[in-house]
Amino acid sequence: MHEKTLSSKTVFDGRLLKLDVLDVELDSGLRAVREVVRHPGACVVLPRLPDGRFVLVRQFRKPVEHELIEVVAGVMKSGEDPADCADRELREETGFKATGLYSMGVAYSSPGYCDEQLHFFYAQLSSEQESPNPEDDEKLEVIFLSAERIEKMISEGEIVDAKTVVAWQLYQRSEVRGQKSERGRMGG
Repeated sequence: MHEKTLSSKTVFDGRLLKLDVLDVELDSGLRAVREVVRHPGACVVLPRLPDGRFVLVRQFRKPVEHELIEVVAGVMKSGEDPADCADRELREETGFKATGLYSMGVAYSSPGYCDEQLHFFYAQLSSEQESPNPEDDEKLEVIFLSAERIEKMISEGEIVDAKTVVAWQLYQRSEVRGQKSERGRMGG
């Protein structure tokens, strides 16, 4: 299966996103229009302290008009390595440094209309925390949760952010789950 792009027009080019409208031709010869959000990609980090607690953040999300509990995540800068982005976002949002950073995989957030690629990482943390330094327009609360609490919050609909649920599921199925807090880094 394939769709041949016949033409493409950028109708919006913002600070973060770009919106292209494409005329495409399907294998059957039928023509269709596709609206595609272009996104630079992001890293997603599930951080864990040596005592076993996980570090997440709570923040208000304007598109859904709610505070959400989420894993650490951030947009990659042009040409930035996903693991470097994960390290940067972890320090900025939580004040913690990774002693080990392990790739858990890659996924598309909403491939029906967006090309955003998410790079998922598990981070083992040092126990020392510096002051978080989020972007000027971000207001974050760092929270600490046990594995049992995260499971309950997902089951009861308290954690509804998709990247957080996916990160948790990847972690549950990952070989990094049994890792002791040792120095290590595996990029994406």
